Amino acid sequence: DNWHLFYTVRGKSRSHAIAYRSSGTLNRIGEEKEVILTCHDGFFCAPQVFYFRPHGQWYLICQAANNLWSPPYQPAFSISTDISSPDVWTELKPLGGSKPENAQAWLDFWVICDQTNAYLFFTSLDGKMWRASTPLADFPQGWSQPVIALEADIFEASHTYRLKGQNIYLTLIEAQHGHGWRYYKAYVADQLNGSWHPLAAEKDCSFATMQNVTQTDARWTDSISHGELIRAGYDELLEVDADNPRFIFQGVTDAERKGKNYGEIPWRLGLLKTIG
Repeated sequence: DNWHLFYTVRGKSRSHAIAYRSSGTLNRIGEEKEVILTCHDGFFCAPQVFYFRPHGQWYLICQAANNLWSPPYQPAFSISTDISSPDVWTELKPLGGSKPENAQAWLDFWVICDQTNAYLFFTSLDGKMWRASTPLADFPQGWSQPVIALEADIFEASHTYRLKGQNIYLTLIEAQHGHGWRYYKAYVADQLNGSWHPLAAEKDCSFATMQNVTQTDARWTDSISHGELIRAGYDELLEVDADNPRFIFQGVTDAERKGKNYGEIPWRLGLLKTIG
């Protein structure tokens, strides 16, 4: 079995692209060859990958731009029957749906399913997380009009999971200017179309922040940004093991990012694990 890592890379000749690496050992995945996906030749980033059992295919969800689309920027998807072959993903297509008229932005798209529907979550950089849905039989099309799912002191990169063996859903979402430039809050709900309640969502009591994280070696980050839990499975239910949470994230020190544009920040990957 291999670990599969999909992530965003930035560059001067091409601002955003999705890259892939795989390894038999998680802690050595950074040493493996990087491959840029060829399913799109323009802007695309913020990938999510899962196996959609009803179709027997892997789905890549991301945000992308194509001047032939209307609108040119929107959520997109690609499919594959072999996650280990980065060159067989199909050409990106629009996922559909619509940007809320009163939203500041429309980004970091995330899909999770229950036994009836697929749900599309995204953030808008203005303290709101949004939700749209479609019946499983209509996925990946047929999305409803987005509604506000959560409004709080949050920023971007919401990722939603189901706790394995429990009827509880967990959303982790990035916030700003707490104990660290970027940090993560946690909310829970008993259904994907329900209300989200704070679990660890205060600056002094958050899911992951410089206040409750210990760095095993020399201090290498002052932020916990755009992270994702390692799942217990790989299908559309996005189940995670609450007894063994592991969180991959990007980090950087304040000194390293000082004076740089966002795309120039030298992010590095880190792994959070519980102590004890």
